[in-house]
Amino acid sequence: MTSTAVIQVKQGIGDVVWHLPFIRAIAAAEPEGMVSFLTLPSTHARELLQAEPCVAEVVYFEHKGSELARGVHLALLVALLRKRRFRKVWILDRTVRPALAAKLAGIPERIGLGLGPQRWFITNPGIDPRDRHAWMIEWLRELMAAMNVPLASAEPELKLPRSMLAAMAARHAGAARPWTVIALGASHTSKDWPDTSWIAFLDMLRRQAAGTVFLIGGPGNAARADVLIARSAGTPALNLCHLTVIEAAALLQLADLFVGPDSGPMNLAAAGGTPAFALFGSTPVHRYSRFIHAIEPADGGGPTPDGMGRILPAQVFARIEPYLGTMKTP
Repeated sequence: MTSTAVIQVKQGIGDVVWHLPFIRAIAAAEPEGMVSFLTLPSTHARELLQAEPCVAEVVYFEHKGSELARGVHLALLVALLRKRRFRKVWILDRTVRPALAAKLAGIPERIGLGLGPQRWFITNPGIDPRDRHAWMIEWLRELMAAMNVPLASAEPELKLPRSMLAAMAARHAGAARPWTVIALGASHTSKDWPDTSWIAFLDMLRRQAAGTVFLIGGPGNAARADVLIARSAGTPALNLCHLTVIEAAALLQLADLFVGPDSGPMNLAAAGGTPAFALFGSTPVHRYSRFIHAIEPADGGGPTPDGMGRILPAQVFARIEPYLGTMKTP
């Protein structure tokens, strides 16, 4: 337990990954050199941050639901914060309820973005309200600057247990390099690539590239991965949709190349320093990492609900082809 807490209320794996540099910066500015991190169970933060020295503990709380559920969650968060007797809390989001909970819990120093009603419950001035439409990372950069907290880098450089990386490397020691990881699925069907496109792309990849192809995407995509592998031919392809989140993170950090939609695996690949060729057909392009290589619809029409279908298999293959013979430097 520490005297400083950092609260993050977004629910995705990527939300933890891209907040990590700011959590490190906050922890480095504290005498203890570490913080308690409060977030939602859906982020898998407890698994992903287990080797992160700046995080003393990951504490899960709930935030979503009906108005009644949100009221209950607020009361539980107040009790949690009061029990731990934090001296300071950072709210890395514009949401109001964590700031209100911190005030009700009697935490003397409450630092937040201060956008909208949140400003009533924090003790710092917040960031310039004219920046409310900026990217989240720009908000956090501005907050760090305003609070005189040095930020070395906004790249996550996710740290994973060495034992996990060693075990994953040993498990696939016989698989030829380079390793290309393909991620199936996304948080919403509009962010996923159609199976017809995956089949055409995977067949091109396996026929023209050396090394090994790994397919991930969770148990819900296992049968789908079997079909894609069966309907393509060439270099070896392995269905690894059974991997846990932390195992997938280890594989992605060891991989030489990633291809997939805007998703948790894309964020984990970039966080591990792996070139991530990400398909942005229905969502705005993320430009906050040098490891994310965006692939947008071929017609130049930008993101639309049907935009993933406008990204062509040959277009994706052409983008990754110069990388197919390269391997990451350990």
